[in-house]
Amino acid sequence: MSVRALRGFGFLAAVSLLAGTAFTASAAEPGTRAADGPLLRGTAGFYGGADASGTMGGACGYGNLYDTGFGTNTAAVSADLFNDGLACGRAYKVVCDEQTAAPQACKPGTSVTVRVTNLAPPLLNGSPALFSHFDLAQPAYEQIANTSSRSVPMYYQAVPAVVNGGVRFTINGRSYFNLVLVHNVGGAGAVQAMWVKGSGTNWMSMSRNWGANFQSLSYLNGQSLSFRVQTIDGVTLTFPSVVPANWSFGQTFTGSTNF
Repeated sequence: MSVRALRGFGFLAAVSLLAGTAFTASAAEPGTRAADGPLLRGTAGFYGGADASGTMGGACGYGNLYDTGFGTNTAAVSADLFNDGLACGRAYKVVCDEQTAAPQACKPGTSVTVRVTNLAPPLLNGSPALFSHFDLAQPAYEQIANTSSRSVPMYYQAVPAVVNGGVRFTINGRSYFNLVLVHNVGGAGAVQAMWVKGSGTNWMSMSRNWGANFQSLSYLNGQSLSFRVQTIDGVTLTFPSVVPANWSFGQTFTGSTNF
C-alpha cells in the first residue's frame, strides 16, 4: 500500500495496518465495546469556546470538569454512542481524516484522546446520521483540526482511560435518596453497574439515575459504605469501607485502587 493511501486512511489506520491488524471503517454499532475497540468512521465538530467553559456540566453529571479530572480533552457524543449515559467516562482517540476533509481542515499527523462527558444534540434536520458524531471541546478539536472548519470527517477508536489515583465517589441527595457520582474511572472508563453495602446492610444493587450518577433508595446515614463497580468491559472492583460512617452529603471519597 502506498504512503498516499495510508495517509488517506488517517494516522490511526496507518498504525493499525502497519502493525498487521485488521482495519474497519464503518458506522458504529449501538452498545459497548472492549476498551481497545475497532477503528470507526465518524464526524467531529467543536463547542464550548476557546477556554472550554461552555462544556462544564453536561449530561453525564460530572459538573466542573477540572474538579473531576477531565480538563478540556472532552467530548459530547451522539445518542447512538451515549447510550443513555452508558458511555460516560469512555475514552476515545480521534484523528481527522485528511483524505475526505476540506483542504487545510486537518492538522496532519495529529490525534487527540478525549473522554465522554456530554450528549451531543441531534442533527438540525432530524434525519439519522450516517456516522457517529463527536462535539469536541474546542481546545481538543484544535489539536487535530482548524476551527475555520466547523466539522470534519474523522476516525475514532475506543482506548483505555488513563487516570491518576483511585476511583472517586461523590455522595449527593438526601436521606433515602443516595445519589452517587462515580468518576476518575480508569480502564474501560465507563460504568455499567454499581452496588452499595452499608456497615449494617447486605450488598444492594444501585440503578443509574442519569449520566454517571447511580442511586440507592435505602437509608444509609451513619453507616460506613462500600461500593462495588463494574465497568462496561465486565471488570468488577470492590471498594470496602471507602466511605467512613461520619460522611455527609456533598462529600467526595477516593478509593485506593482503580481499573
